[in-house]
Amino acid sequence: MGKNKKEKCEVYGYIWRLLLLVIGVLGMLVFIYPVFRGSRVNIGTILGMGVFGLITLYVVFKKKIDGLFRRIWKRKVGKICLIAVMVIAAGGLALVTVITCNMVYAANEAPRSDATVVVLGCAVRGGGPSLMLRERLIAAQDYLEENSEAVCVVSGGQGADESISEAQCMYEYLTEHGISPERIYMEDKSTSTRENIKFSAEVIRANGLPDKMNIVTNEFHEYRAKRIADRQGIETGSISGSTAWWLLPTYYVREMAGILYEWISG
Repeated sequence: MGKNKKEKCEVYGYIWRLLLLVIGVLGMLVFIYPVFRGSRVNIGTILGMGVFGLITLYVVFKKKIDGLFRRIWKRKVGKICLIAVMVIAAGGLALVTVITCNMVYAANEAPRSDATVVVLGCAVRGGGPSLMLRERLIAAQDYLEENSEAVCVVSGGQGADESISEAQCMYEYLTEHGISPERIYMEDKSTSTRENIKFSAEVIRANGLPDKMNIVTNEFHEYRAKRIADRQGIETGSISGSTAWWLLPTYYVREMAGILYEWISG
């Protein structure tokens, strides 16, 4: 009986290690895949690869790492350090949960009927919208078609590697897809989300448009954009574009870092 129990434990342990290995390898592939599709390496890529790389390394070197932990645990200082690490990890998981809940809530908030649509810029590729920018534009186009009285501001400057400004790119896309030019206002100086909101508000005031905003961006980005607008005294609604599955993990992690920075910097 004791032998059978031991054998079962070994089998369960093997299955658990195999599962962790699969999770680690697949996780790294998910975060590196966008790079092979032309996306740039960012902090989301690095953090995601780092976390799943550590999981993979743990499985590969499990015996050595477990032995190291046991030796550390036998010492009083080591035990305190390991407990501190576990507390920090638990706090990190709780923080991730809170941020995720805020992101989901913001992305699903309804648009306002009395607001100007503001489309936040994203990368331009070869004179046309990148995949992520196209996702925002599709969401904006759908809303503008369904709400014929709504007007919009397209917001985004020109990066060093962009042939035209993001605002110009968005203007051309929307007009080519049937949105009247008279309904579109351009803001082509901004280089960050904070400037998107600030400079778009200036365009809104200068043209006598509704001062509230329906912010159009990808779902993972809505919370931070709305928080920035709120700090500028602007009431907002949400119009969220869907993000391609293979881009979402990287940009979800990257956005978490941005939200933490926003919280800390105030």
